[in-house]
Amino acid sequence: MSCETALREDARKRIEEIGRADILVGIPSYSNAATIGHVVRMAAEGMVKHFPDLKPVLINSDGGSPDGTQQVVLGTPVPHGVEVIATEYQGIPGKGSAFRAIFEAARALGVKVCIVVDSDLRSITPQWIELLAGPIVNEGYDYVTPFYVRHKYDGTITNNICYPMTRMLYGLDIRQPIGGDFGFSGELLDYYLTEDVWETDVARFGIDIWMTTTAINAGARICQAHLGAKIHDAKDPAAKLGPMFRQVVGTLFGMMARYEANWKQVRGSRPTPIYGEPKELKPEQVPVTMSAMTGKLRAGREEWGEVWDRVLSAENRAALETILAQPDDVFQFTAQQWAPIVFDFAVAYNKSGLDKDAVIDSMTPLYYGRTAGLVVESADMDSATFEREVIQAQARTFEELKPCLVKRWER
Repeated sequence: MSCETALREDARKRIEEIGRADILVGIPSYSNAATIGHVVRMAAEGMVKHFPDLKPVLINSDGGSPDGTQQVVLGTPVPHGVEVIATEYQGIPGKGSAFRAIFEAARALGVKVCIVVDSDLRSITPQWIELLAGPIVNEGYDYVTPFYVRHKYDGTITNNICYPMTRMLYGLDIRQPIGGDFGFSGELLDYYLTEDVWETDVARFGIDIWMTTTAINAGARICQAHLGAKIHDAKDPAAKLGPMFRQVVGTLFGMMARYEANWKQVRGSRPTPIYGEPKELKPEQVPVTMSAMTGKLRAGREEWGEVWDRVLSAENRAALETILAQPDDVFQFTAQQWAPIVFDFAVAYNKSGLDKDAVIDSMTPLYYGRTAGLVVESADMDSATFEREVIQAQARTFEELKPCLVKRWER
């Protein structure tokens, strides 16, 4: 059943009591009782410290946590003057529905700036609030994305798909298009809330890439913010992805059809301004299990071989067979091999008539394979060298091969 609003009656009553606000921090959550108290303290202190003239509100938009997450939020001490709301959103279970409730609260309160931050952050400080809101309050930006110092194996969906594809498609170098921590102007929130997407995967994990892609194509003024290290509940890239991969990548691919007239004209990319000073920090290690990733790639041939044969060009099928034949000790899966494969799946998602979920699910083992190749390439690199010589080089490869995507798309 569709919901006209993501806000329950309890939240709407609290918003009426508060009346109005200038700045709002929203924290989506599900079973984050162990970490959310720290996030609440840092966010509340950041609003008061850095924006003393703005009336602050903090809202926790929860997915029905059984561990007392909302009670932790309400029991966490915050500075005087900070209004706190803890509510359970309504609608499709997922991060996007939680964001919708936050956006609706921000609009009802008439805020100038809204920030969202993840509920499992251990590295957030009060300064994060200034860095995410300052460009909007002081410099007229509409959308602020995070610029993190991350371990080289943290964020592999971003590194291998969302970052190079967003940069290649729309011509803006936005390093963390699905980073999780963002700032928005009131005007951009109004635009988001007019979009009829809340019964789709955007209401789940597709929300971050949808927000970034929509902001770019709506002509929003965008900048990034130097947040330093993102220390959170990171997982081995070989761990089970669940529905997240399908929702994120499906949303990314699906929006290509909507904005086809825009991205087909774009060549190359331009930098996006970065707010704040860079921070020299060492991120936490993220474990990797190489054999698990290559094992999932090879198992994918058995499970999804027929779909691969329909999705991939003859050239890419041949390249993949070569990759599959390699033992782990000499395994390679390069960016030059990966980018055309991603293009084939993007085209198939939009134009083949195949089941869209099957297209994305069949791509997942190949993502594990490319991640394994990335681990091999970077085994002896520190994170800075990895960023420069692997991730940035891969993004340029996507840009250089874009004419192949356009040609395939138009065929």
